[in-house]
Amino acid sequence: MSTKYVFVMGGVTSSLGKGIIASSLAKLLQARGLSVTIQKFDPYINVDPGTLNPYEHGECYVTEDGAETDLDLGHYERFLSTFTSKANNVTTGKIYRTVIDKERQGAYLGKTVQIIPHITDEIKRRMLLLGKSGNFDVIITELGGTVGDIESLPFIEAVRQLQWELPDEDCLVVHLTLVPYLNAAKELKTKPTQHSVRALQQNGVHPDIIVCRTEHPLPSEIRRKVALFCNVRPNAVIESIDAPSIYEVPLNMYKEKLDELVLRKFKLDSYLTHDLELVKWKEFLERIHNPKDTVDIALVGKYVELQDAYKSILESFIHAGAENECKVNVHYVHSEYVNENNVADKLAGMHGILVAPGFGERGIEGKILSVKYAREQGIPFFGICLGMQMAVVEYAKNVLGLEDAMTTEIKQNAKNPVIDLMEDQKSLTIKGGTMRLGAYRCDIEEGSLAYSIYGKKEISERHRHRYEVNSDYVEALEKGGLHASGKNPDTGLVEIIELPGHPFFIGVQFHPELKSTPERPQPIFVAFVKAALKHKHKNDSSNI
Repeated sequence: MSTKYVFVMGGVTSSLGKGIIASSLAKLLQARGLSVTIQKFDPYINVDPGTLNPYEHGECYVTEDGAETDLDLGHYERFLSTFTSKANNVTTGKIYRTVIDKERQGAYLGKTVQIIPHITDEIKRRMLLLGKSGNFDVIITELGGTVGDIESLPFIEAVRQLQWELPDEDCLVVHLTLVPYLNAAKELKTKPTQHSVRALQQNGVHPDIIVCRTEHPLPSEIRRKVALFCNVRPNAVIESIDAPSIYEVPLNMYKEKLDELVLRKFKLDSYLTHDLELVKWKEFLERIHNPKDTVDIALVGKYVELQDAYKSILESFIHAGAENECKVNVHYVHSEYVNENNVADKLAGMHGILVAPGFGERGIEGKILSVKYAREQGIPFFGICLGMQMAVVEYAKNVLGLEDAMTTEIKQNAKNPVIDLMEDQKSLTIKGGTMRLGAYRCDIEEGSLAYSIYGKKEISERHRHRYEVNSDYVEALEKGGLHASGKNPDTGLVEIIELPGHPFFIGVQFHPELKSTPERPQPIFVAFVKAALKHKHKNDSSNI
């Protein structure tokens, strides 16, 4: 069987959920027995999102092999429970850098280097790259941006060429648009969709399927109207109605027969006889919709105005909540506005406190105060990356009495740099793609909290950082009661810290949220939510 290619692009407006539609289709095809992966092509000129402020583009998702990628790759991995790689995220910056490097090497033999064919050829090469590996039956490519954007034009042109070059049964285009509801007129309006499809067709790309994002059900006459004016069959007009959870979308797309349309276009009708392997997925949804309890957890960070900045953490709480049969209510606490006078008020009533990752000085003191409050009040605490580092700083300051304890990221001349720049980072001047990135091993000490959580001595988790716990202070921290229960076997780098005697106090240098999925919830998040539930019930019983 030849590799099949699906291209998902959006129109009318951004944030319609191209990534969720791509992931949902992939989930259905995977459940039919096909091997599927998804790749994201972003039109911005940055080489990767690694240097982008989270307010610009949400969180930066890190793959096993150390690629800093778009947050949509997190959706891909969570839906498919399979890893992505550097090859799954391509930007305009990567495309142009490759072409310019080839030009400097003389690879074009003196030709004038142009958008067409050189840029579009490189785009096509990357679009087909994963398919040539022989590992996948179907490659789904999500194009970032919106039809009509100037920066998206080379990608759309590349798809136009591939529609012409690939066999008809090997290529399919899905166009996601918006069908708005005008409350004043009490009508659904198809004109934005018509214009979006027309703009796409003017660029030579003809959609095979149109997915209509909507707040209200699409009547049959609306579907026929879209089909008539957009040159597709009525059954190829798919309703994507707003859902309470993104994890319901695959089942909604199944009801709309999206996967069936795709398989028939690809002449893979035999896969329609395969039973859908979605038992665990449906069990997960059942637990989401029917929680037996609730728990309130504070997320202390400095990017809380934008939920996408902590997307993987929020999704991990959904997974862990389902595993514990409870609903996790996440309360955002802006670390920049936490001080000694209000920390108790801001964290009052919380059953658990998570101090989030981040970079830079803004909001640091608020994070340190939040750690202190959790430690002193016996509230379950979980620190991730910078959150773990601030737990070390707080302990060194307030328990060991090292008043000037700090990270050199904030105070380069600190007398007690308990957190310091890693040795291999000190000579670097280029910021992009130079952090400690991707999966690294961690050896866990038996008998520790971390060991009870993971149930094994060796784990592998993903990283994204430049600073580490200063090894010169580990012995003093250990003697003072803060235990380093997990270390990298190759470098001795402290990966996990915990506080024996506290109900639940753990900090990790890595990003465990990046590997949590509905079918495999991340162990620390599961244990943290469980501890928060225990803390809640303990408080409830003491108040009786």
